[in-house]
Amino acid sequence: MAGREDVRGSQGIAQESTTRARRSEGQRSLQQRQREAEIPLARYNETALIGGRYDGDERLANGLGWFSIGLGLAQMLTPGGVARLIGVSDDAANRNLMRVMGMREVATGLGILSRPRPASWVKARVAGDMLDLSLLGAAFMSGDTQKGRVAFATAAVAGVTALDVLCSQNLSQKADVSPRVARDSRTHVAKAITIKRPVEEVYGFWRNFENLPQFMYHLESVQVRGSGRSHWVAKAPAGATVEWDAETIEDRPNERIAWRSLPDADVANSGTVEFRPAPGNRGTEIHVEIEYKPPAGKLGTLVAKLFGEEPAQQVGDDLRRLKQVLETGEVVRSEASPEGQGRPYIAQRAAKAQDGAEAAL
Repeated sequence: MAGREDVRGSQGIAQESTTRARRSEGQRSLQQRQREAEIPLARYNETALIGGRYDGDERLANGLGWFSIGLGLAQMLTPGGVARLIGVSDDAANRNLMRVMGMREVATGLGILSRPRPASWVKARVAGDMLDLSLLGAAFMSGDTQKGRVAFATAAVAGVTALDVLCSQNLSQKADVSPRVARDSRTHVAKAITIKRPVEEVYGFWRNFENLPQFMYHLESVQVRGSGRSHWVAKAPAGATVEWDAETIEDRPNERIAWRSLPDADVANSGTVEFRPAPGNRGTEIHVEIEYKPPAGKLGTLVAKLFGEEPAQQVGDDLRRLKQVLETGEVVRSEASPEGQGRPYIAQRAAKAQDGAEAAL
């Protein structure tokens, strides 16, 4: 009897030890998953700062840039009208001053829109605001001005100055957090999205590069040529196209794909896309990083933006369309939109379902 009790006691201790070990392993696994979920988010936050133009502060910077250009053009083209609007006399001296201020505004606006990190140009706007406020103060003290209009103009400039100061401070803080900048006039974009589909399906769809034009509307075609190489044709501003050959330099199934363009490409580019199981069995996290060099350096980036081809916005839109294609089978759009709806993928899934039904019969 004593021997049996000893055995049972030993078994109980062993079971308790096993339970504790499993519980400890489960806790370590949970902590590991949490760390793995935090690392991509940290990496994404860091690279999103470099990709540079898609959060609120950077949209505000873009808005201030366009405001500078619009105001500057008005001051250059109709200096007398602007002078009368703010309540000062429409004489030759004031018209010449307006033209000079207009040239400053246009130069500042172009600087904000053409630089990947516009903090320094927004600071230039703050300095210009201080000059404007001082000139308006002098005008208010003058005897030949309309005090009400000058006061209104001063209040408007003070409001814009507050926005300039806030935007400048926020952009400078981000530059301190992530001091990396694009080198060689390269543009770096990083985006991420979660898709409610298995990793294997998302990877397989992307890995067939000829599927990419279904949701990347700036691509006209991708032709796979074997040996890890492919030929890409993309739309460019003003109805032009650019072409390049690319090679796959890394392909880890269901994990990561990396590529780079070959020499003599119209647009030198490289990038990676990573596929990770989303926490809580929510599908697949896709993390995309793309780096490219515009054909004409920073001027090429500015021209692209003027035509609406903002790279960070474009990649974000591409990923949202990919999510729609994989989750619903088509891209949701209005009837007036000229964009496609991902119909080839619907046909693919329907064909697979039919094959499965025929196999079952």
